[in-house]
Amino acid sequence: MKRLLLIEDDTVLRENTAELLELSDFQVMTAPNGKIGMHLAKEHLPDLIVCDIMMPEMDGYAVLEALSNDANTKHIPFIYLSAKTERHDVRRGMNLGADDYITKPFSEEELISAIESRLSKVAIIRESQKDTVDENHTELRTLNDLKNFFDDNGETLIVAEGENIYEEGHHANTIYLINKGLVKCHKLDEQGKELTTALHKEDDLFGYTSFTENTPYQETATAIQKSELVGVSKHILKGILNTNHQVTLELIDLLTEDLKGTKDQLLQMAYSSVHKKTATTILKFAEKLNKKPDEAIRISRNDLASVAGIATETLIRTMSSFKKEGILEIEGRNIRILDIEKLKTIS
Repeated sequence: MKRLLLIEDDTVLRENTAELLELSDFQVMTAPNGKIGMHLAKEHLPDLIVCDIMMPEMDGYAVLEALSNDANTKHIPFIYLSAKTERHDVRRGMNLGADDYITKPFSEEELISAIESRLSKVAIIRESQKDTVDENHTELRTLNDLKNFFDDNGETLIVAEGENIYEEGHHANTIYLINKGLVKCHKLDEQGKELTTALHKEDDLFGYTSFTENTPYQETATAIQKSELVGVSKHILKGILNTNHQVTLELIDLLTEDLKGTKDQLLQMAYSSVHKKTATTILKFAEKLNKKPDEAIRISRNDLASVAGIATETLIRTMSSFKKEGILEIEGRNIRILDIEKLKTIS
């Protein structure tokens, strides 16, 4: 059953239209204004959106613009449903990327026909894309080939420092490759304290969940630095793995290494001293940022503390003691390792 999102501020029209669509065997979500509708679209990724234009909070033009700028929602078919019948209004909507523009009042047949037409078009395009991807599958033999496939076929996403790429609980539809930058994955514990579960650097893949079940993202991913990513849908990647078994084995090895790293981090957080946790975390960031020992690392104290699994205040005090011992040089957010061998031997 296809899932539709209906964004309409008129309560009676919204309820009547939703009932009409449900009787036509669609699953319908509704939103009373554009702002709520935009958030529902990003959270649930409906198969198609029907949207009014003149609404409080956020009008239909702004909704489409916002969704068009998001890699996860830019391809969702979008139909305007509006009383605005002037030619320039229709042109504006279509120029923003709308798939259709239906004027009020409308007939049941007109609306259902437009929806079915757009859904059929999407199905044809996806099938065509699948055939194109299938033709390229035989060329993929190694993990490096897979990363090249991401570069050639993935959607590019530029993420500012501190911006979320996805959030825990959102639908896991995309796997990412980092071309430039640094990304942390993190969760909140029961007390609301942030725990960094992984750091991903240039040339790393991340964002994968179950390939057999519709499992949401289990953590939030945030750019520590301005980052350039390329994303490929889980559906496409699943097709690649089904027909390229060597790539599948190499990806399993990669996941095994990630799991081992996570276990090592948990053991360190559970049993290491505060000094050891701090030293290991600084070294880990230097490695992830591809910095030489004498090059400064620019990283926030909060990020360091969340990876180390200690309070920010505790980390700052420990780093100050390292500075007094001549192990580190600290200036603002910049940290320079002066004695890497001593830092490695801290217990």
